[in-house]
Amino acid sequence: MKSATLPTEIDPAIPVPERRRFMSDFAELVKARLTLLVLLTTAVGYYLGATGPINRLGLFHAVFGTALAAAGAAALNQWWERRLDALMHRTRTRPIPAGRMTPRDALALGCLLSTGGIVYLSVACNSLSALLAAATIIIYIFAYTPLKRVSTFNTLIGAIPGALPPVVGWAAASGRLDIGAWSLFAILFFWQLPHFFAIAWMYREDYARAGFEMISKDDKTGARSASQSVLFCILLLLISGIPQFLGLVSAVYLIVELVLNGLFILVAMRFLRTQQASDARKLFLTSIAYLPLLLGALVLTKI
Repeated sequence: MKSATLPTEIDPAIPVPERRRFMSDFAELVKARLTLLVLLTTAVGYYLGATGPINRLGLFHAVFGTALAAAGAAALNQWWERRLDALMHRTRTRPIPAGRMTPRDALALGCLLSTGGIVYLSVACNSLSALLAAATIIIYIFAYTPLKRVSTFNTLIGAIPGALPPVVGWAAASGRLDIGAWSLFAILFFWQLPHFFAIAWMYREDYARAGFEMISKDDKTGARSASQSVLFCILLLLISGIPQFLGLVSAVYLIVELVLNGLFILVAMRFLRTQQASDARKLFLTSIAYLPLLLGALVLTKI
């Protein structure tokens, strides 16, 4: 019987193409998944703010310009926090702290994308949408980012730029802002809080290592984070009904909204009751599922 022979050499690792690695790092630098959410909320804002047939080219301009601005803000945020990112397990593999991208290149990309988004919206849409995009970047970079190491109010401030993309879309479609636009802002604002509270508690040790002042700091049981999540889920239930009372959508939306928010509250209350990491994660995942479903209901029931 012939004995098996072992290989005398190990095949060399297949190198990752430079272009593919750059694209992967670029996607991480601009927080591609978060930017996709910005695209979605901007498109919904444009659709709800438009009267008559949808201008598809106008919709593209609004979404593309806002995406550029959001990507630039994300890159500038990672440039600013590069030393802090290196201290946290969940962020230390990002392109800058991992050494795959220089801070100078990240800063240049952030400035180019941010400026490009504002200019694009100004030229392709209108000055109001460009002004709102500029305000989003300024608040995110110069208010929220430094405030993270100063006060737990950073989450409330950070929810402002996160809630502005649908308002940008509305402004791009109609050239004005009214209560309908601000109702979308309020929905996104209150949605972000239980979403972020769940994240902050799950990664509380990481945030503490970087010196971030989150409500999860010293919240070992999760009682504080969970109770705040329940509070803002209840407020979201009330706020989410405003579009129907404004006549933007049909009564069908109100039924969907009540069901979605009821489930959201139940998951938050479970986290409050058990104070377990698994239920904090369920709250986080529920928040991710909740938003596109609610936005879909807004689009499908528009009057």
